[in-house]
Amino acid sequence: MRRILFLLGFLAALTLLVGWTPEPAIPSEDQEIAKKVKELLAKMDLMDKVGEMTQVTLDVISVGEPYNVPDPHRLDSAKLREALVKYRVGSVLNCSGHEYSLEHWREIITTIQRIATTEKESGIPVLYGIDAIHGVNYTEGANLHPQQIGLAATFDPNLAKQLAQMTAYQCRASYIPWTFAPVLDIGRDARWPRLWETFGEDVFLASRMGEAFVQGFEGDDLKDETQVASCMKHFLGYSTTLRGKDRTQAWIPERQLREYFVPTFQAAVDAGASTIMICSGEMNGIPVHANKAILTDLLRKDMGFEGLAVSDWADIHYLYQRHGVAKDYKDAIRMAVNAGIDMSMTPVDIEFPKLLKELVEEGKVPMSRIDEAVTRILTLKFRLGLFENPTPKMEYTDWGAEEWSNLCLNAARDALVLAKNNDKVLPLKKTSRVLVTGPTANSLIPLNGGWTHNWQGDDASRQTKGKKNILQAIQAEIGEGNVKYVQGTSINDEVNIKAAVKAAKKSDVIVLCLGEMSYTETPGDRPSMNLPLAQQRLVKALAKTGKPMVAVMTEGRPRIISMIEEELDGIVIALLPGDEGGIAISDLLFGNINPSGKLPITYPRSSNDLIVYDHKGTDRVGPLGFSPQFEFGHGLSYTTFETSGLKLNAKSYRKNDPIEVSVKVKNTGKVAGEEVVMVYVRDKVASITPPVKRLRAFDKVLLMAGESKDLTFTILPSELSFIGVENEWTLEEGMFEVMVGEEKVEFELK
Repeated sequence: MRRILFLLGFLAALTLLVGWTPEPAIPSEDQEIAKKVKELLAKMDLMDKVGEMTQVTLDVISVGEPYNVPDPHRLDSAKLREALVKYRVGSVLNCSGHEYSLEHWREIITTIQRIATTEKESGIPVLYGIDAIHGVNYTEGANLHPQQIGLAATFDPNLAKQLAQMTAYQCRASYIPWTFAPVLDIGRDARWPRLWETFGEDVFLASRMGEAFVQGFEGDDLKDETQVASCMKHFLGYSTTLRGKDRTQAWIPERQLREYFVPTFQAAVDAGASTIMICSGEMNGIPVHANKAILTDLLRKDMGFEGLAVSDWADIHYLYQRHGVAKDYKDAIRMAVNAGIDMSMTPVDIEFPKLLKELVEEGKVPMSRIDEAVTRILTLKFRLGLFENPTPKMEYTDWGAEEWSNLCLNAARDALVLAKNNDKVLPLKKTSRVLVTGPTANSLIPLNGGWTHNWQGDDASRQTKGKKNILQAIQAEIGEGNVKYVQGTSINDEVNIKAAVKAAKKSDVIVLCLGEMSYTETPGDRPSMNLPLAQQRLVKALAKTGKPMVAVMTEGRPRIISMIEEELDGIVIALLPGDEGGIAISDLLFGNINPSGKLPITYPRSSNDLIVYDHKGTDRVGPLGFSPQFEFGHGLSYTTFETSGLKLNAKSYRKNDPIEVSVKVKNTGKVAGEEVVMVYVRDKVASITPPVKRLRAFDKVLLMAGESKDLTFTILPSELSFIGVENEWTLEEGMFEVMVGEEKVEFELK
């Protein structure tokens, strides 16, 4: 019988062992902010408070009607004063339709803050938020880096942190102090249309990348006018629905919820994330944004989060419009606020503060809940320095710096995954005559995805000026005279396949640009994961020419390619690499760079075989077993690497002993390259069926040809725990197996 060690609930026992430890002192700055908040709260009337809990979209205070704001965008003075002065609205978000110039953003925010601080009796500044998820994608001229799924393919948290720092700078330069990022939903369902917004399917990788994003956004001091408040989203269980469709119901047992869905958010909480956005969907029959067990008991008590919780777009309305758990809007407000929502993204009505005020006066929402929410909102505004400087004072002289373009380019290069390279078809010779064809070749849209210049990222007239798509980058690399372009198909329909075949016969090699255009949320739901038939037909027709074919898959989630994979000599998977993606892809194709990206997801072979890498042993039973198109962590290079000499610093450990894993990695090829060394651990016997393996450490190293390095990884026994039969983190003694490359070594935990 194995002895079970509970990792949560240890504090009392540890106190007996090591003696009483006083609670850490509250920093003096936090004490000062708490004092200011308390004093300000005492002066506020109920309308001030419920106004602070209200967030409206920019449309509400703009000329025109919501969802129909004309160009050029202008603020409406009367609407602005009604929202800010009469109803004391505390927060504004979003843009109206599309991105704005830096100057226009500054004009908008300056005007809003001037009225809030001089005409509103309380003088409380507005908290403005924006979806800056892969750069400041709603400000013209901002640098756009790979989407999160592409960043996950880099396996480089330090790079993620640098990109978040860049985004924070450009966001603050736009006078916006709050970004709705990072997405910490775990991407374990390849059907889900927001998979590309996640850091992939692995909890450990996503946690490391997420905490790096938070650190990059927030830095050490939010009053620093180059930092912004981050917003973890979408808490909790949003990404794994029964149907794989956006905002549809999820069934997630508590054990799986705590083991796979909570840890990414916990890592970000521990990293200091200031705010959190609550999930739009329902889980186990209860809408998350009305679930006190999730929003208060789990988030606040168990996880220790003290920041601001904001609802997602119109979600409180949906409690009666979609979910059917509230009888009307007022009842829905009661449910959500009492459950733990601090701020409502209404987003187009200002009924919320009026109805919430009535609920408090009727005793249906306690004043203590209002004061708690407003305290969190005001605390963040003080931490951001908005009371002293509602708009930044510094000059943002680094806007448009070349180093940031280079940073985004390097990120795009590192995000690319070389999935197949038969007979070393890649890199291509620069003297080759190349046919470029396919629906994603001649546009920046499939390189960037959603949330790019507009919500869906699909407006071709508003793509970033001066950036090269795949076709343009290849033309620039080898000369337009060596490149023939024939579209072949759109995403779903044939255009001129016969012309593409004709052109292929006169070419040395075919570069097929396949995949998806942009989408996000419900518009991204698809009836099938298969690559559209038109694109399949293009591949099949070109294969008959006998010319070498390299496919570049620009996509935010895997589209099934098993029906055409054998026809392709090379496959490059480009997971939304951003504005610099065209150049990065060309660099990979022609050998200017050595690819180093690794898949942060399991790429399925069929749409009825969606199994993640850390599956259970029973998932391997049957004729199909575990047979994906490409496994998690897969990614080729133009050189070769070898790991050897795997060893541990001991054969057995106790619960507090660090486990040191040592291994040598060598570049056995002829060119320099980067390799991601991954350390997996398997619990050989456990009281809950263990996964076949779990990623527990990784490192990315650059090695010259013939060079080797000794790497050491430290894994704490607590990191080998799992959610046990009592739904608590549990560590069990027994035998474990460490795996790096082809080597395995065992140890015992006592």
